[in-house]
Amino acid sequence: MLRTHNCGELRIEDTNAKVSLCGWVQTIRDKGSVLWVDLRDRYGVTQLIFEPNESNEALVAQVRALGREFVIRANGEVIERHSKTKKIATGDIEIKVEDLEILNASKVPPFVVDDLKDGGDDLRMKYRYLHLRSSQARTNLELRHKMMQQTRIYLDKQGFMEVETPVLIKSTPEGARDFLVPSRVNQGEFYALPQSPQTFKQLLMVSGFDRYFQIVKCFRDEDLRADRQPEFTQIDCEMSFITQEDILQMFEGLARHLFQTVRGVTLKDFPRMDYADAMKYYGSDKPDTRFGMKFVELNEVAQGKGFNVFDTAALVVGICAKGCASYTRKQVDALTNYVKRPQIGAKGLVYVKCNEDGTYKSSVDKFYTQEDLQAWAEQFDAEPGDLLLVLSGEVDATRKALNELRLYMGTELDLRDRNAFSPLWVVDFPLLEWDEETQRYHAMHHPFTAPKPEDIDKLDSAPGKVRANAYDMVINGVEVGGGSIRIHDKETQQMMFRHLGFTEEEAKAQFGFLMEAFEYGAPPHGGVAFGFDRLCALFGGTDSIRDYIAFPKNNAGRDVMIDSPSPIDKVQLEELGIDIRESEGK
Repeated sequence: MLRTHNCGELRIEDTNAKVSLCGWVQTIRDKGSVLWVDLRDRYGVTQLIFEPNESNEALVAQVRALGREFVIRANGEVIERHSKTKKIATGDIEIKVEDLEILNASKVPPFVVDDLKDGGDDLRMKYRYLHLRSSQARTNLELRHKMMQQTRIYLDKQGFMEVETPVLIKSTPEGARDFLVPSRVNQGEFYALPQSPQTFKQLLMVSGFDRYFQIVKCFRDEDLRADRQPEFTQIDCEMSFITQEDILQMFEGLARHLFQTVRGVTLKDFPRMDYADAMKYYGSDKPDTRFGMKFVELNEVAQGKGFNVFDTAALVVGICAKGCASYTRKQVDALTNYVKRPQIGAKGLVYVKCNEDGTYKSSVDKFYTQEDLQAWAEQFDAEPGDLLLVLSGEVDATRKALNELRLYMGTELDLRDRNAFSPLWVVDFPLLEWDEETQRYHAMHHPFTAPKPEDIDKLDSAPGKVRANAYDMVINGVEVGGGSIRIHDKETQQMMFRHLGFTEEEAKAQFGFLMEAFEYGAPPHGGVAFGFDRLCALFGGTDSIRDYIAFPKNNAGRDVMIDSPSPIDKVQLEELGIDIRESEGK
């Protein structure tokens, strides 16, 4: 080994030891009579000291020729540092260097590696290998590594077997768009990259591997945002001979294990919330329950008073912002402008201030008496000093807009503490959802999700009211995982395909292998998949999953470091039997 120690492990008890360190030059400070070099590697930073004198002129000249990010090897003696620091783990010592070897020089980097404000996101994405030298990037990937290891430890102890499933699979039209891979050997035919290993893990259950898991790459060709990448990682799991309750208990256990071992946090109980209640009281199927502000519906007390906006609305609903009656007109106008943004879509905002003297002041005073507004306040259990914020309109759109306002107020009032964790399960999702564009029902999760047994008879008469045997784990308003009990018999699966608009021929062509497998003794089974990148971001206290992926894509789905995607050579296209003719004018 070229080094005896790494740059993060030496301590005061190592004083007088002869050591060799290797790493990258982070900073150089030359005070004339003394020089310091901060040497960095994956493990930390150690300070090197050089005191110029007649006997070490060549060494000092060598040091003064160094630049940032040079790779060097330093041999010397551990000494006690005069000016100690607690900013780094090695802050009690430094290395009095006797010999220095430059292992590789470096161009001047385009940004200061450990100054995250230097360079900007685009430049750091282009030189990702340099950004990964920063302490923040290292910490993020260490967190990811630890979570991956602890996931395997927990699931292994619970009897799960890790099994790899294929990456080149069959394309299906359900769900997001597939990434397609042309076959050279079978020209004109394509593989797809998996959106999830769904059918393979079900086949593993048929095979008798009753507890399966995989930390697996998945691919979806869809629009990107901070918590979405074209390729992402799942903790994918499946179990046989279980009920929904067994699944929930097992993976509550995984969440508790990860929080305890990685964050040192003991999670409280995991309450259960029906999908219908989540939408009614929070306007979201992934509610942030770190704070209150549950929705209160006001149709009964707010309609029929001559205010046409409310009288013609399908839903009048609001939230109570505790202690915010002191908001100025400017602050309330800012909230109104916020909900009227195109991405939120509300047409306006009605407010009621619950004054300390017991009176009420609202933006609709000419339509409502003090007694009317008091009735509103009673619905909210509001107290003097509170502010009521009310929206109205079509049911789904209004709830969605109020959800955005609730989250905004939670942030403004510092109620969304990143170090507080509020988990829950959302259950009893609709099995099907209507799509206006295609004019048919689609599976809300996927076509293999089992309906609640007591709702099966509604598939013909009221398909939109059939509940799924499905569940999502939500933590702090983030859907970190979801799954369902699966259909495990051919007849029910065929029935589901019919209700999803598949012809018998289409179902057989796309999923015939699965239905045939069900004829060979498929056990009852169900599973769950966790968004591993989202979990890492949640544990790390940030919103972007890109910070926890070594080499992510940008918001346009591009890897600007290696310039991908990129054109393919014409010869390669010909080998694949693909003819891409240039359009006119190009």
